Amino acid sequence: MTENNINYGYITQYIRKIIPPNQGILNQMEEYAYENHVPIVQPEVARLIFVIAKIVNPTNILEIGTAIGYSAILLSNTLKPGGKIVTIERYEKMIKIAADNIKKANLENTITILEGDAEQILPTLEGQYDCIFIDAAKGQYMQFLPHCIRLLRSGGILISDNVLYKGMIATDTLVVRRKKTIVKRLRSYLDTISHHPQLESTIIPIGDGVAISYKKKNKKV
Repeated sequence: MTENNINYGYITQYIRKIIPPNQGILNQMEEYAYENHVPIVQPEVARLIFVIAKIVNPTNILEIGTAIGYSAILLSNTLKPGGKIVTIERYEKMIKIAADNIKKANLENTITILEGDAEQILPTLEGQYDCIFIDAAKGQYMQFLPHCIRLLRSGGILISDNVLYKGMIATDTLVVRRKKTIVKRLRSYLDTISHHPQLESTIIPIGDGVAISYKKKNKKV
């Protein structure tokens, strides 16, 4: 039997069992998310993005989709000294909760929340980011992509969560009518990042599906 039609339940349970438990604010946020049915990254995905970000050793991280601030606080532990995270969220309720959590974690000077729709905010951003994490409206990933590629430094990593969307992306037999547009758009997104001339991408069947994309370094003439 599978969980979210992505992986065998016993594999997911085993991985979660051996992952070291979080302490402090992250553990509190996990409990809050569970009790209030708030979606945060699944434990195995959290561990994956943490390790990848550790390898990148970023100075600047961009996150699209703050929710309650869980991923941003998690990723803050991968930053170089003095590093910063910019995270975008459009829902006022989530912004307030995230801001409170960031304050509790004493990360107000590290994590900045930009309030509003990512489609409107991304075109206004400048500079370069070492790592970009997308975990927002699944149907908008294609709209985010050009901006992510522009903002991601050469050699940087783009991480996209929920890209297999309960298995629907892989097979039409699982697609429900009201999700057809999201499925179509996510399939287009995965096809694009898999064949984009500036990216090297892989899709990992963990959690609800995670795509990892490496932005190729500019060739020296």
